[in-house]
Amino acid sequence: MMNTPLCRLLEIEYPILQGGMAWISDASLAAAVSEGGGLGVISAVNTNAEAVRAEIRKAKGLTARPFGVNIMLMSPNASEIAAMVIEEKVPVVTTGAGLPAKYMAAWREAGVKVIPVVASVATAKMAARGGACAVIAEGGESGGHVGDLTTMTLVPQVCGALEIPVIAAGGIGDGRGLAAALMLGAAGVQLGTRFLLADECTVHENYKEKIIKARDIDTMSTGKRLGHPVRALKNPFMQEFLRQEYDPSVSDKDLAEAGAGALRLAAKEGDLQNGCFMAGQAAGMIHKRQAAAEIIREIFEEARIILGGAAQWLK
Repeated sequence: MMNTPLCRLLEIEYPILQGGMAWISDASLAAAVSEGGGLGVISAVNTNAEAVRAEIRKAKGLTARPFGVNIMLMSPNASEIAAMVIEEKVPVVTTGAGLPAKYMAAWREAGVKVIPVVASVATAKMAARGGACAVIAEGGESGGHVGDLTTMTLVPQVCGALEIPVIAAGGIGDGRGLAAALMLGAAGVQLGTRFLLADECTVHENYKEKIIKARDIDTMSTGKRLGHPVRALKNPFMQEFLRQEYDPSVSDKDLAEAGAGALRLAAKEGDLQNGCFMAGQAAGMIHKRQAAAEIIREIFEEARIILGGAAQWLK
């Protein structure tokens, strides 16, 4: 067990959150992470409230421990899902693609602990003023939608600006990353890419194989022209999207449409040509399949050894 303010806040054994990966983070994975002592998170994606409710109830049948739901605020179903998590007494909500100001009063009244993802100090401050109980400071090394700042620079600045717990995310794949995040001032970490290889992760087999084979240079980011760049593994889809992004004859509308549905093709169908295999730069250090609980224990043990030996650098 590792006792940080985040552990106490969320009533978990280890300060490790599983990222809310669209089309990937379902009840199976979330429950396994929570059973392993971390905080599992179900992704609401762009599905409707009833589909998410079904995953929540499935997770409740698999674990009695706390778990959360990730809500993408740009989703057309965000409002109905925001109300549904209150009905289902979900203890934790993480949010992305904006700040959840319009839902905060209702969530706080219901006792929901709200943890927004932030990519800048200014956004982190706004989240804290709005009532967030913690924030996830996510660097550009992460998979999926990314910001400009790196984890190494973003996390200490956010920690220095806030009094609430900060969770580091982006490029963290093992105990070295957890130890480093704690030294930067974070109270815990969020991992996505590492959990893609969890036994309980139901993502398509082709997705897992691409993570296993990934090298350090095998991710790329595209979409900055549209204002929301995405990091994913290199493949024909990403290469073609990058080509179109720098083609002035391709409109922004056409470019956005070119990416629509590509993540689902990767996660659910394993389409190696047309799918977008979102993954962080940590993919290059992840090469084995494990149960979610084993992943958590291994990360903790690695971090414990590293932190225990830190005094060797002081003479």
